[in-house]
Amino acid sequence: MPTYHAAVVHPNQSVTYCGEVDQAHVDTARAIAEIDTVPRFTREHSSRPGTVFVLRDDGDLDWYEPVGAEPFIIRRPDPEPAVGALTGDLPGADELPRGATGTVWISGAIRLGDGSIGGAMDTPGNPPRVVHHSTESPAGGKYLESVGSYLIRVASEPQLIYCPVTDRVGQFGPLNQSGRALRNDGTRRTNREGRVCIQIEVLGYAKSPWTNGWDPAKKPGWQKILSAARSWGVPDVFPAGPPAKYPGAGKARSRSVWQSKGGHFSHGDVPGNDHQDPGAISTVKVLYKATAPADPAPTPAKPKVSVAHLVAAAKKDVPAAEGHTTYPTEVRIVEDALVAEGLLKREFADGSFGSKTVTAYAAWQRSKAGGSYTGSAADGVPGLASLKRLAARHAFTATT
Repeated sequence: MPTYHAAVVHPNQSVTYCGEVDQAHVDTARAIAEIDTVPRFTREHSSRPGTVFVLRDDGDLDWYEPVGAEPFIIRRPDPEPAVGALTGDLPGADELPRGATGTVWISGAIRLGDGSIGGAMDTPGNPPRVVHHSTESPAGGKYLESVGSYLIRVASEPQLIYCPVTDRVGQFGPLNQSGRALRNDGTRRTNREGRVCIQIEVLGYAKSPWTNGWDPAKKPGWQKILSAARSWGVPDVFPAGPPAKYPGAGKARSRSVWQSKGGHFSHGDVPGNDHQDPGAISTVKVLYKATAPADPAPTPAKPKVSVAHLVAAAKKDVPAAEGHTTYPTEVRIVEDALVAEGLLKREFADGSFGSKTVTAYAAWQRSKAGGSYTGSAADGVPGLASLKRLAARHAFTATT
């Protein structure tokens, strides 16, 4: 029966060696991870038969390595490109297009690994792009760290990893260098295509797109990722069309579109690769762009009420026939204010400065808010001082 070295990889990439265990122990670990209510899942190393990882939501990664296997070495980045490896000379820094320099490290992102995952781009004169992946793992908790540790050990790091549940962002390497989550397309290194090729692994499953029920307006972490991509001139388009539904037939992987167009691509769009992640994610949500707040509506000018007009109205409207009006618009403003003060019944607010309005205005003059006037000073004919007091409480301007 085979035996295994057992170890735990912690989020800071330190490793605790736990000794040797037998096949039964590993089988038990697998069985526990398959229980729906247990927050962990297993992955095998794609190129090291027998190597098993158990990813946990507390951020740790359990690692089982067969005893006697070749020494485990984390693969270093590919060598730098030879200048003559591709047709045509590569542009110099002064020849790079507008937007060729942007954010290298995202502020607040969790650093994963030692920051060395790739190197210079092979075709920096080609348009910038983003490639979207899904990890085919649960999201939430601290799966970001345990999945990150797994990707480091299988040498498949993107530049970025994102959890749509917690809105946390992790970063493995600088955005202006290549990741290594893509397969080559023959001799052409897809990881090094374009001015930048920013790869994002998002925690989730292709069969259940991670954008379902997800609101980018409430996700500042994702907005930082988009801002970083835009800083390199990546356009807000999916030039190969929206990502295909998974499971499904997939899409044609056009080399001409991949090499000549900038924008956002799914893993399922990249030539030389056979994965179909991240599934049918919403391109509208992925490319979210906050709209600038609308300019506040201008504050309407306060209506003006002339005390001279009110005095004239009181002199003419009281002795005239019922309903006579002189300056009805301004009188109505004052009457509405008197109604709000509880001094005039609504039915008498008709634009005529008649006896009911005079009585109500006299009550206002006698009130503490109106100036506490007495005697002839509270005769119901407006003066400028009492009118200004009323105007201050009811959004109009008193004038002479």
